[in-house]
Amino acid sequence: MAAPFVHETAVVDEGAVLHDGVKVWHFVHVCAGAQVGAGTVLGQNVFIAGGVKLGRGVKVQNNVSVYAGVEVGDDAFLGPSCVFTNVMNPRAHVERKDEFRPTRVGVGATIGANATIVCGHDIGAYAFIGAGAVVTRDVPPHALVYGAPARRHGWVCRCGEALDDVPAPRCARCGDRYTVSETGVSLQEP
Repeated sequence: MAAPFVHETAVVDEGAVLHDGVKVWHFVHVCAGAQVGAGTVLGQNVFIAGGVKLGRGVKVQNNVSVYAGVEVGDDAFLGPSCVFTNVMNPRAHVERKDEFRPTRVGVGATIGANATIVCGHDIGAYAFIGAGAVVTRDVPPHALVYGAPARRHGWVCRCGEALDDVPAPRCARCGDRYTVSETGVSLQEP
């Protein structure tokens, strides 16, 4: 893989780690202590705080700020202008940096444009957060959630297609088969 590319308008602080193939576009700021996995792309006007970990192949679209306490798994997609919080009850005049709550975004998960992820919640692998959703609780793997507050409205395949609401759905796009139970969805072995 190629060395990282950093656009001339971007700022990458000393101590930030950019792995092979990372692309850092216009007006991005990556703070010291951030780790950006191989092949990840940071779109225009992205902010990555110190302590943030982005996995391999992550796509961070324009105008996204990823604050301390957030960890993003491999191949996740962060849609344009989605928002992460890191404090439950912020006040300008009260210092709360010791109260950051962690947020974990699972492998292959998608967060739609303008969605808000309230801190302290996990987003499961391959979950799909609809545009404009407000996530106020954990999201199970493969769940399709949207609304304010976000609620589950179905299940999605690893490739992002909605699954039929049957006990053993098969993805119409890729052919993967799943088992659906009250606790979630699991991929059937071939």
